[in-house]
Amino acid sequence: MKKKLIYSSMLTIGLFLSTSCTKNFVQLNTDPTAFSATNFDPNYLLTTAQLNYTGSQDFSFDTWRADLIYSSTLIQGFATSIGYWAGDKYLLNPGYTAAYWQSDNGADGAYSEQVKLIVDMVTTTTGVAKYNNLHQIGRIMKALIFERITDLYGDIPYSQAGVGYYGKVLFPVYDKQKDIYTNLIAELQDATSKLSTTGDVPTGDAFYHGDISKWQRFGNSLLLRVAMRLSKVDPATAKSVVQTLIGKTMQSNADDAFLLHDPAGGRPTVNRVSQVLLGGPENTYVKWSQTFINILKSTNDPRLPVISVTKAIIGASGGDNNPADQKGQPNGYDLSGTPGLTLSSAPGYTTLGDYSSPSTYLMKLGSPTFIFTYGESELLLADAAERFGIGGPAATHYNNGVIAAITYLAEYDPNAAVSTSAASAYVTANPYVAGATGLQMINTQYWELTNTMMDFYESWANWRRTGYPVLVPVVYPGNVTNGTIPRRFPYPYQEAANNPTNYTAAHNAVTGGDLMSSRVWWDSQ
Repeated sequence: MKKKLIYSSMLTIGLFLSTSCTKNFVQLNTDPTAFSATNFDPNYLLTTAQLNYTGSQDFSFDTWRADLIYSSTLIQGFATSIGYWAGDKYLLNPGYTAAYWQSDNGADGAYSEQVKLIVDMVTTTTGVAKYNNLHQIGRIMKALIFERITDLYGDIPYSQAGVGYYGKVLFPVYDKQKDIYTNLIAELQDATSKLSTTGDVPTGDAFYHGDISKWQRFGNSLLLRVAMRLSKVDPATAKSVVQTLIGKTMQSNADDAFLLHDPAGGRPTVNRVSQVLLGGPENTYVKWSQTFINILKSTNDPRLPVISVTKAIIGASGGDNNPADQKGQPNGYDLSGTPGLTLSSAPGYTTLGDYSSPSTYLMKLGSPTFIFTYGESELLLADAAERFGIGGPAATHYNNGVIAAITYLAEYDPNAAVSTSAASAYVTANPYVAGATGLQMINTQYWELTNTMMDFYESWANWRRTGYPVLVPVVYPGNVTNGTIPRRFPYPYQEAANNPTNYTAAHNAVTGGDLMSSRVWWDSQ
């Protein structure tokens, strides 16, 4: 009877609740501490997505492997003899080339740490008037994030990426890069046009701290870069888009987009490049490339004594910053002891310490990560002016870009400042020459700038677009590109298990095969 009484009592209570509380059922049965669009500030998602764009939280494996081990050395910004740095040997380490997409354990990488967050933010702010500017910034960030991923791999999950929760899409298709770029242009045009200087001020913005005018110029400058990426494969579209941006891009170094890191906040908040290079053996064995240092020395570049030092490991004080003493390390050597391959047999070798390391000004845990700079935007406008005859004299944009690329270094450290007069004197001593020579000068300067920014992803992408600077490939035994500089990263092997049908279709569709020597769509010959 006791059990029957209990059941009877529960039934009575249930009937009472069902009749008296039905209209408030959802409210009463929702955990007030759980996330929802009504009780969570999406500004936090923006902050985290911006931070993760500077490097993943798994000890920055994407930065370590994709930006440094591969991009920096194959584009001959850095050189090293460390065996696992496979980039300038053109060797394939599938785990390393996959790192930007997804790390070995599948927990980190751009899709989990950037795409998911920014798609969440854009989705939860759609149609919410009080978050209009935050929503548009999210769309611009989304374009920034996806541009890098598609530039590295080619066709990628895009339209269905990050919508597993909202759209129940667990196996996203790989969109064609051509379609991705078409959508990136449309998204940037629309999002930037809808930013309002009288609207909401996003509190989670780590780049510009809610300055909408700067976001408008950033959105247009990013659109400029996206459009110019098509200059080889679709010059008509590139030209038509750039024409709409004249006078709307970044106006000075004050518009530079960067995230200033906080070493006091712990490992996830520090500068990710510095985090890697300050550790051993990287701090001893990673050097500026011979190609890079020789180009700077050939023009008496005033950046040289600021960014480079000999006779010191990375992060150490002291050393020699005399421009005449700077010496870049040749790419493609190792520590094997094999004659012709080991570093000690390289022409001109004296000691490891005689090779130039990045200076301490650039290598601090609290250093900024530069996202996009005025110097980049002006050099892209110079390229468009020379290539398409639009936007005013190419020489004007070139001079602006070079001066900006030299003077921006003060943003790393006040002691790294190069005066405007010194930068102007450099431009005067190395005047712009129109035509094919001009395109080479513009894009060599772009390479120099993005190298000093440690944005080797962009340095590699622009080199693939333009072919400048002219680099002599390394020929290393066992390389997988037939002695040519790699053009893309192969798809991550994890995708064969995680998204088998769509991975197989994309893998089989790569022209020339899913190889490091194959080309993405905008890089097609």
